[in-house]
Amino acid sequence: MPLLDKDGVHVTADGEVATVTLANPAKRNAQTPATWRALAEAGRILPGAVRVVVLRGEGPSFSAGLDRAAFEPEGIEGELSFLQLARGSDEELDAAVAEFQQAFTWWRRPDVVSIAAVRGHAIGAGFQLALACDLRVCADDVRFAMRETSLGLVPDLAGTHPLVGLVGYARALEICATGRFVQADEAERVGLANLVVGHGQLEDAVADLTAALLAAPRDAVVETKALLAGAPTRTYDEQRAAERAAQSRRLRDLAGLGD
Repeated sequence: MPLLDKDGVHVTADGEVATVTLANPAKRNAQTPATWRALAEAGRILPGAVRVVVLRGEGPSFSAGLDRAAFEPEGIEGELSFLQLARGSDEELDAAVAEFQQAFTWWRRPDVVSIAAVRGHAIGAGFQLALACDLRVCADDVRFAMRETSLGLVPDLAGTHPLVGLVGYARALEICATGRFVQADEAERVGLANLVVGHGQLEDAVADLTAALLAAPRDAVVETKALLAGAPTRTYDEQRAAERAAQSRRLRDLAGLGD
């Protein structure tokens, strides 16, 4: 039985691996606020045994981004339209966007490694969802684009920080301000994609990477992920101290002397 199956989000778990599937292929997995609430819930319900989370899109595209109906005056059924949100107070608008962001912020938590398996279009919110993950394995037909500026908006779903971290400020600005497509060869060259494979090889490549991640002891991977995640905000000496502290914990644990 799935852990979750609602609002175009399907979640399953098999031992140490969970799979989160965007399951609205008829709309190229376009996202809505309901999608984001379901994705946030997916992070909350993961079993404690899960070490790797794979995020994929059903059908030919990962995600074509936000459902454009959100920009229409009538909006999406059951949701406030963006025009209605804009008429709210500063506090209400900030709270709404903060809630949307929760779907994008749990993928890099320290106890799991997340892999986005990306094929076809990954546009706007789809691009930011792929960026939310630790790693990206892409099919050779992938097309990333950040189209928010063409709509008079900014990328606001927690995607700007990882994008700058991966490709640098100048390239991130150019990608976001122009809204152009970044295709597979460039994505691999600039660091957006950890690996690019043929379209038919995507699932096997993700399975191989998952197996490799699971081969090391969980605590060693958790400690290493925390070291690397914190490195950009530490000085060189602070990072060396963090390495020593982490290694001390690992050595004591291996000697049976851990807490």
